[in-house]
Amino acid sequence: MKRGKRYIEAAKLVDPQTIYEPDEALAIVVEAATAKFDETVEVHMKMGVDSRRADQQIRGTVVLPHGTGKETRVIVFAKGPAADEATEAGADFVGAEELAEKIQKENWFEFDVAIATPDMMGVVGRLGRVLGPRGLMPNPKSGTVTTDVGRAVNESKAGRIEYRLEKQNIIHCAIGKVSFGPEKLLDNFEALLDAVIRAKPAAAKGRYIQRCTLTSTMGPGLKTNPKLSK
Repeated sequence: MKRGKRYIEAAKLVDPQTIYEPDEALAIVVEAATAKFDETVEVHMKMGVDSRRADQQIRGTVVLPHGTGKETRVIVFAKGPAADEATEAGADFVGAEELAEKIQKENWFEFDVAIATPDMMGVVGRLGRVLGPRGLMPNPKSGTVTTDVGRAVNESKAGRIEYRLEKQNIIHCAIGKVSFGPEKLLDNFEALLDAVIRAKPAAAKGRYIQRCTLTSTMGPGLKTNPKLSK
């Protein structure tokens, strides 16, 4: 793959043979991010589990201490008092059948998180084919199927992210923006890491996190020691 001059210069800051401590890695990630926009900082973890086995799935949510740096657009499928609660909490769109119809007929996806009350899953379930592939389908495991819609909206707006194991046994997550600086990014990284460690399946054997890499949108990846510093 042909790399641009900016990437080549940034890559000079990284020793590909070194496994950096998270604070060191994040300092380099920030220094190496020279794009003209505020790059997103990402974590990629290769997990020592088998995604084909139901008892080795890893999935959950965590509220990052400093948020994601991104404005999160939230829709809520709810009726009655729950709908009022969602609106008061700051949901961008609240509705029921009419909201599902808008998604189906207009191919409308102007949102980042979808939340639903349990009684609305009969309606939302029909959207599985279009929401599922986009990672937008409400799910109890991610806290997006709930009776406490106010809390779910607040947490989503505050920087709650979902982590989940993909087919290649990898977890990909964004933990903020370069403009956060290394210290805030480290707080977010450790919050995510702690959540993933606590979500370790009982059936997992051997080394749980086999490899961890930190990078920015346009920058080189740095191999990182996946251990909490506190």
